[in-house]
Amino acid sequence: MIVFDLQCGQGHRFEGWFEDSRGYEDQQAKSLISCPVCESTEVTKALSTFGIKSSSPKPPAGAGNSEQVTALRRQFSEFLDTHFDDVGCDFAKEALKIHYGAAEPRNIRGKSTSDEEKVLKEEGVEYLKFPVESKPESDS
Repeated sequence: MIVFDLQCGQGHRFEGWFEDSRGYEDQQAKSLISCPVCESTEVTKALSTFGIKSSSPKPPAGAGNSEQVTALRRQFSEFLDTHFDDVGCDFAKEALKIHYGAAEPRNIRGKSTSDEEKVLKEEGVEYLKFPVESKPESDS
């Protein structure tokens, strides 16, 4: 998929999602693309701010402030610990049980394999995947 910034003859800007560049060209030639505001089919590609490279890259806001990043990671980890049940390697099984009503709905977190994630996607189970740092094992 590719996203183009588009603009109609009246100046309305909007996005268009296409299979590829040729898909855009084919739809444009058949006047199938129209402005969602005024329904004009006089539509052209607009310059995208994401496609314009600046002469000197600016560092992201807060870049280099490892103390803030560390604090945010700690807060996020605490939030997960407090509000989500850790089901470990049974994440996919538990997510499917919740999805099909065999288990009570609740927030869960855990680990899954690529194959398990494929099954979840095929079954229509929504989930959010993100890396989490492992906690060191305590000696107590």
